[in-house]
Amino acid sequence: MKASGKGPVKFRMPTAENLVPIRLDIQFEGQRYKDAFTWNPSDPDNEIVVFARRTVKDLKLPPAFFSQISQSIQSQLADFRAYEGQDMYTGEKIIPIKLDLRVNHTLIKDQFLWDLNNFESDPEEFARTLCKDLGVEDPEVGPAVAFAIREQLYEIAVQSVSSARESRLSKKSRRGSDYGSASKASGLSMDLVKLFSFKSSVVRKRKDLDVYEPMVDLLTNEEVDALEAREERHAR
Repeated sequence: MKASGKGPVKFRMPTAENLVPIRLDIQFEGQRYKDAFTWNPSDPDNEIVVFARRTVKDLKLPPAFFSQISQSIQSQLADFRAYEGQDMYTGEKIIPIKLDLRVNHTLIKDQFLWDLNNFESDPEEFARTLCKDLGVEDPEVGPAVAFAIREQLYEIAVQSVSSARESRLSKKSRRGSDYGSASKASGLSMDLVKLFSFKSSVVRKRKDLDVYEPMVDLLTNEEVDALEAREERHAR
């Protein structure tokens, strides 16, 4: 499905599956639990309780983590649901996606353009293909890449709601530049939208644009220890 540039669509993740990126970082009694995953906002809320209880049991976390995990997920889902039903404009909007991730010993960097109005896009499939092409063996890298893409798409979708709201208040044309203001690549959108096929959402190479080649590197144990120590200091 292609969102029309002529009018709004109702807010949702601009992907085939309406999955919300959830990020947890909870510290209590000297222990820390970090995780990142997607959640279907249409799932019943009792699934949150089941997930939190299973996580605490499997990781042998203190009982107090149960309520903190549950509340954090519920809060992030509430933020997402607050936008549901509102108008957002995605048509003719091409956005830059940037990856700069470390997963275990794998460091991966990339940049590409994503067609925000393609509601059949699949970040998970793109991530699997990227990891296969780069020869990435760690099975945790693909989900982390897909999650990073979803987080950025979510941010832009929220900005698209704000743009739609502001444009209604200002009573400007719905095809004006207001709706492209959230995208750093908005000036290219009218030209680039012609490059995308019906199924494709990504453009990597294009004359007259900076070309970013994906980079993957394997870190030594010492480099990982140094990075984790630095991240721990920042967390404090």
